[in-house]
Amino acid sequence: MTKSPCKQRLSVYLEPAVMKRLVEHAARRDQSRSLIAEAAIESFLSPDAAERQEAAFTKRLDQIDRRIARLERDVGISVETLAVFVRFWLSTTPALPEPAAQAARAKTGERYEAFVTALGRRLAKGPQLRQEISEDVGVADYSAKHNQL
Repeated sequence: MTKSPCKQRLSVYLEPAVMKRLVEHAARRDQSRSLIAEAAIESFLSPDAAERQEAAFTKRLDQIDRRIARLERDVGISVETLAVFVRFWLSTTPALPEPAAQAARAKTGERYEAFVTALGRRLAKGPQLRQEISEDVGVADYSAKHNQL
């Protein structure tokens, strides 16, 4: 590679970690370290550097916002699923007579362990309920279905 006659030499001292990242980046791009450093300095000194940095922050914030929206959706599905289940269970399950209730309480620990085991298998295997529910379901569709239960 021949040097351009109008380029000037600059010596800089870099922290070892920064130098390592520069070397790795240059190798990945199959470019010289000088070319990468020159592009970085040019980008840093350009008048629109602040605008590009703001655009990068905005993009990242948008990604975080979408993740939070999905998290809120998933939590909403979980809460509604639990509420519908409890309402359904309470309306369809008759109370046990006292001797049967005592026997049921005695089996509670064993049944709970079976539930936790089944839940663990379901989470490990997937797909999860939140993935099975379409994100395209509108609020109106949800409300109409919810009111039917």
